[in-house]
Amino acid sequence: MILIGWIIIGLIASRLYKRQLEKPVFWKVIIIILAGFFTFSIKLDVFGQVAQISILPLGVWILYALLSKNKETWQKYRMFAWLGFGANFILLILFMVGILINYLLYPPGDPSTYISNVEDAYIINTHPTAHESTILKENVIDLIQGAKQQNYFSHSWYTETVMESVKTTERFPYMLANTHPKWGSGLHTTVYIEEKGKGILITTQDKQYYFQTEHPLLEEGDK
Repeated sequence: MILIGWIIIGLIASRLYKRQLEKPVFWKVIIIILAGFFTFSIKLDVFGQVAQISILPLGVWILYALLSKNKETWQKYRMFAWLGFGANFILLILFMVGILINYLLYPPGDPSTYISNVEDAYIINTHPTAHESTILKENVIDLIQGAKQQNYFSHSWYTETVMESVKTTERFPYMLANTHPKWGSGLHTTVYIEEKGKGILITTQDKQYYFQTEHPLLEEGDK
């Protein structure tokens, strides 16, 4: 989306340049646009992404202070300075559109976003309390896709992992290895399965998600 934004900005700049009767110096136009891009901005969290909203056109003010002594020069480059400031909003709009598209294609509350293919998946025991002969059920992908997101950081979790000084059990003794997230998501996930087989803890690059299935994902295999 950023690339598309700069293409749009370039097209607008080209159109403005062609409309000028007295053509400004091309390389100066580029510098003016980039200088106009400099602003005072605030940051907002949008669906877990940081968006910058420009408030004050600092670059335009600086350019005005430098170029306004020669009114003809300022008139020649003024629209490009404001284009630089406006570029912030063009990129912001496309950034928001990109977030919306990403949210619709890869909803964070849908387990299939993180686990869409388990064809070659297998179980790794990560704790002595795990049963060695545990295997995945054949309909595991259907069970995962029907899972519901729940709050992982509950009071019981806090008591179990923080308050207890000595742990003899592990809530997630199984790792579900070699799974694949939804194509194009760019996610890198680590998947853990709860001892009873119904809870799924998914760890991505920056977040954790906990899902509960109606039926266990695991069953006893041949010893």
